[in-house]
Amino acid sequence: MQPADKPTNVRWVVFSLACGTSWLLYLHRYSFALFKPELVKQWELSKTELGLLDGAFSIGSIGFQIPFGVAADAVGVRLVLTCLLVLGSVGLGMHAWAPSPKYLWPARLVFGIGQSAVYACLSRIAQTWFPPRIRTALQSTAAITFGRLGGLTANLILGGVVLGLYGVDWRVATNVMAAGGVIFAIAVALVFRNSPREQPLANEAEADLIDPPQAATADTPPRMSVSQMLRSLRPAAVPNFVWLNVQTILSTFADNIYSHWIPLFLWEVHQLKFGPLGLYSSLPLLGGAIAGILGGMLNDGCIAASGNRRWSRRVVAICGKGLAAVLLLAALAWYHNPYVFCWFLFAVKFFGDWSLATSWGVVTDIGGRATASVFAVNNTVAGIGLFAAPIVFGFVADHWGWPAVFVAVAVAYILCALSWLGIDSTQPLLDDRKPLSPGPQAGQIGQVG
Repeated sequence: MQPADKPTNVRWVVFSLACGTSWLLYLHRYSFALFKPELVKQWELSKTELGLLDGAFSIGSIGFQIPFGVAADAVGVRLVLTCLLVLGSVGLGMHAWAPSPKYLWPARLVFGIGQSAVYACLSRIAQTWFPPRIRTALQSTAAITFGRLGGLTANLILGGVVLGLYGVDWRVATNVMAAGGVIFAIAVALVFRNSPREQPLANEAEADLIDPPQAATADTPPRMSVSQMLRSLRPAAVPNFVWLNVQTILSTFADNIYSHWIPLFLWEVHQLKFGPLGLYSSLPLLGGAIAGILGGMLNDGCIAASGNRRWSRRVVAICGKGLAAVLLLAALAWYHNPYVFCWFLFAVKFFGDWSLATSWGVVTDIGGRATASVFAVNNTVAGIGLFAAPIVFGFVADHWGWPAVFVAVAVAYILCALSWLGIDSTQPLLDDRKPLSPGPQAGQIGQVG
């Protein structure tokens, strides 16, 4: 191969943008959990009221997953992701501008809309910019590891240093993060393109490395309409997709404890201030960040070694969620020692999140040319857990205490592990062999490379 034919490395720039997007998303999302003690002191909000505010975020996130996910397939990730990042940053800023609790409701709603389909966009990016043999590892690193690092940054740097050590007002910190989000959105719009072949800086060799050229025929149209996607749905694969949604609901329900409640738990039960509070609450997220890398590698390695994608996905997921449940119940023996308890949560989050890479891998396995839409549907249904968890956890904590909340999380992990017995990653959701009308049409979904 001549030097001029060597593949360029634009895909790694895209990978960096995906990592940055995930990091920013969770930095913004986890910050509200740190502000809860201040809201309790300033406005005397109960945990039930705080849970309902988180429910407002969930409504925005759930309600717009599918529209924006379908839009990402139809008009491209570049436009949709840029708009979402701007909208989410504006919603975050609205928290700081709220003069009373009632103004937090629209802030949480707009913020949820802005974060709704970001991961659907990242799923599409993983499929269009990276070959299948490394896709799960890179997808889990970008989405899970850097997402958890964003949450860790929120707890450790924002909570421990900015709010704790330097005593910066939470409203000032929020405005700075919102401005940073808008700047990052501009960078995405300037650099990112929807596919390697649309990016002028990526040569043909890199495009062929990601998406090997195939014989183009009239029977393989470049686009697929929404109605065509529905007609291509395989009835036999629907129960499989239902089980995938069940596990996602349960996993999302359990994960809410880390994104919305750990700082308040440490502040209320152990009277920790922002410095140690930020440090201890960051430990579970560190476990999740490590799991994001190792979980993806474990998936790809097991599939390569066994040649059995279905059982490789299942075993990794069942072991992860099962171990998370056992360790969380064991952690309650050290409930009154925040240091030991949070190190247990480090291990719980590690095993819980290594199976998250498996879930996202299954979406790309079965999604085909409508991966962003499939991911959006899956995440929308998962919104049941996203909406229910803060309301349930706030109510349970108010009436039965924090130990009951952690038991509820462990039960969700157990049920999630069992649900994987019904999931088969080798069952495509769509039948791409069905003939489709060639040529672009209104409302079409772009083909995945």
